[in-house]
Amino acid sequence: MRSHWMLVAAFLFACMGVLVKLGAEYFTSIELVFYRSLMGVGITYAFLHYHRISLSTNNWKLHCSRGLTGLISLLMFFYCITELPLAAAISLNYTWPLFMALFSVHFLKEQLHWALIFAIALGFIGVICLLRPTFHDDYWFAAFLGLASGFFAAIAYMNVRQLGNLSESEWRIVFYFALISTLITGTWLLFTTFSPITRQNIHLLIGIGITATLAQLAMTRAYRTGTTLIVSSLGYSTVLFAGIWDILIWNEILPPIAWLGMGLIILGGILSSLFAASTSSIAGRKLPR
Repeated sequence: MRSHWMLVAAFLFACMGVLVKLGAEYFTSIELVFYRSLMGVGITYAFLHYHRISLSTNNWKLHCSRGLTGLISLLMFFYCITELPLAAAISLNYTWPLFMALFSVHFLKEQLHWALIFAIALGFIGVICLLRPTFHDDYWFAAFLGLASGFFAAIAYMNVRQLGNLSESEWRIVFYFALISTLITGTWLLFTTFSPITRQNIHLLIGIGITATLAQLAMTRAYRTGTTLIVSSLGYSTVLFAGIWDILIWNEILPPIAWLGMGLIILGGILSSLFAASTSSIAGRKLPR
């Protein structure tokens, strides 16, 4: 049941995407990331203070890596949401398990098996199916940023898993991510301009902050306490939730081949996670007892 926290996170992430897409009418992507992160700092700090959980940590390097790569991914992802159909933008971002599989070969020196090659190839064939019939020429830059957001998200999620293995509280992980994102985007905006906050748009900012923070907490708890393969698989339900929102709010119906592409991305990601889990299990059994 602990893995099913990812279902909660997936639904909240899809809701956040809806609010980001609606908020793009009033704010830039950087502003949306700033307000999302600022509210995250407030919510997590209040919880940590109330429960007297210390902010001290010995894992600054991992927190900084998770914060910077997560922020880069988030900036690209938010821009992608504002330019593309929500389900398509989320699918591109959810290529991160494919990149994680590549990282495991390159950085962890794991052997490249044909099963892994098949899973990665399947996922990226899905990307091609999703992109070619769906986007006009003006959308290719946003599509590229969507893929890049998946690349940086893979690094961020690797850091989340490492922090969880070091027994870091999920609240502290989310707090430092939100803090780093707030400081960087806030400094950026000091040299530009802030869009006016009005009665017509403030609810969007509050909603983005709340859904994003709660989704981060649910996701972090899922990866920290659940089974990695199940958690990774359930995470793809975000695409389904986003597709439903696309139809209900924007009457956005993607062509069948685009849905096939998203399905291949999901299948490739799940197979990559399955292969990674089986490899870790075999490696664990080979360790001396």
